Amino acid sequence: MTVYFIGAGPGDPELLTLKAARVIGACPVCLYAGSLVPAEVVDCAPDDARVLDTAPMTLDETHAEIVAAHARGEDVARVHSGDPSLYGAIAEQIRRLKEAGIDYEIIPGVPAYAAAAAALGTELTVPEVAQSIILTRMSMKSTGMPDGETLENFGRTGATLAIHLGIRALRDIARQLIPFYGEDCPVVVIYRASWPDQLILRGTFADIHAKVRAAKITRTALIMVGPALAENHGFPDSALYDAAKPHVLRPKVKA
Repeated sequence: MTVYFIGAGPGDPELLTLKAARVIGACPVCLYAGSLVPAEVVDCAPDDARVLDTAPMTLDETHAEIVAAHARGEDVARVHSGDPSLYGAIAEQIRRLKEAGIDYEIIPGVPAYAAAAAALGTELTVPEVAQSIILTRMSMKSTGMPDGETLENFGRTGATLAIHLGIRALRDIARQLIPFYGEDCPVVVIYRASWPDQLILRGTFADIHAKVRAAKITRTALIMVGPALAENHGFPDSALYDAAKPHVLRPKVKA
């Protein structure tokens, strides 16, 4: 049997990949993170499948379900939100699978920051404005951050930041980043990107906290920071389609 770690995407069931839907539809066991993955995503599981919401379960309990499925020779769809490679907590699961000699495969999904950018109708890598994206998180009640992975260090790059698990620490985020981005830097908070109740709040470090507080957003939100998020800024066309800059697939245009 095989355990399939499946990226369910940010919430919209239609953002599930074709491969993910096919695998979920073929697995006799489906374990999904119900706190972040809507039940509609796993509706494609077989009618007689064992479908469990793992939100209230421990790592030991989910692993026990997998071991039991392994004994029965049944494949398992282990469904995580977004893309499982990012804050999916799959590393510790994979470690146990290796120790137990259980095969696994990872099926990628649409990450939250990509869904957020789509909802904003923007590109995150704008020529001569920002060409890098840093995906990070706040510690809060989660495990601590490694030494050197601080907002101050990331802020020094001037890159676009996508900050997970930080909505309750918005004041602290502003305090740490204003010295590098300025108080008028664009800040966007996207609540439940791609869900039916998605909410987008645009602002700056000067006013975003008040807007978030008024909207009563306390969880399940992504914070994005950086000049690339400005709704109106001048920037040059990229070199990608520039007739004056030929490449192997587009010879120089003759005068």
